[in-house]
Amino acid sequence: MYFASRKGITLVGLFFGVVAAILQRVGNPPNMGICIACFERDIAGALGLHRAGAVQYIRPEIIGFVLGSLAAALIFKEFKARTGSAPIVRFILGFFAMTGALVFLGCPWRALLRLAGGDGNAILGLLGLIAGVWIGVLFIKSGYNLGRNRKTNTAVGWVMPAMMVGLLLLLLFRPQLPTVAVFFSATGPGALHAPILVSLLAAVAIGFLAQRTRFCTMGAIRDVILIRDIHLLCGVFGLLVGAAVTNILFNQFHPGFQGQPIAHTEHLWNFGGMVLAGLAFALAGGCPGRQLFLSGEGDGDAAVFVIGMIAGAAFAHNFAAASTPAGTGEWGPASVIMGLVVCLGIGFTMRQKA
Repeated sequence: MYFASRKGITLVGLFFGVVAAILQRVGNPPNMGICIACFERDIAGALGLHRAGAVQYIRPEIIGFVLGSLAAALIFKEFKARTGSAPIVRFILGFFAMTGALVFLGCPWRALLRLAGGDGNAILGLLGLIAGVWIGVLFIKSGYNLGRNRKTNTAVGWVMPAMMVGLLLLLLFRPQLPTVAVFFSATGPGALHAPILVSLLAAVAIGFLAQRTRFCTMGAIRDVILIRDIHLLCGVFGLLVGAAVTNILFNQFHPGFQGQPIAHTEHLWNFGGMVLAGLAFALAGGCPGRQLFLSGEGDGDAAVFVIGMIAGAAFAHNFAAASTPAGTGEWGPASVIMGLVVCLGIGFTMRQKA
């Protein structure tokens, strides 16, 4: 199959990078053409789970990723409703993955896109991501396992796609309820977005291709460390190159550390936040994008992780753990330390002896 080839995943990565830069060009926030963590955070705000007024919007990209993956899985007969073990652990991993990502201000995709836009602070985030995944690989090599997926009722696999359709309806019709929900930002990053149809179609295409190629940023790092395989890494490099070249063509490349959009220069916590996120992704078995794509093909475990991330976004903003361009939140460093303690505890206690 072409998509399973190294050339195929590299071209798909290039496509992802180009599309992300174009989405920035047509309205998405700077250096945030696509960010799974930030976009799920915006959705949490739109639903009123947090009240940070600058980051409230139902991002059609998240909806499209799931529905695109669903379409690919149905067409190629890979839709399989399944669940595994330790759902509460997967929820906690998603929760702390989001906490770490919002201390850094971005998921692995945005770390790459920030670098492709010239943001030097992203280097610290990517190094932290590698360190976190490396720690996770050590646990995997010592027997860490959350258990096998098993087949379940077909309706379970449709829960996440159905939720995405519900979010799309809320985005399109924007009901005005007595509680003032649904919430949409008037200023700030949440008020910056590409046209709905453009974002949705682009995301559906990405979701479709990602399902076919098994694209995963965390998996790329894990495979290099664990089995010395660079197949997935080719896609990651493709994304970086595609975004960088497109940014240069659009005059969106601005190298430096200071004054980068929606970023801060506290390097210790840029690194530490992504150590936490990378460890959580490794223990959960996929980066946030991969978790969305898996949930689209019927994986209930991935859906629980996604819901954990949305809950983590609400916590991060309600309890001053999320960073801002001015720096880390009041509880940001403490949240990273607490998350590392919890995730390390999960890694040590969920090992299976031979």
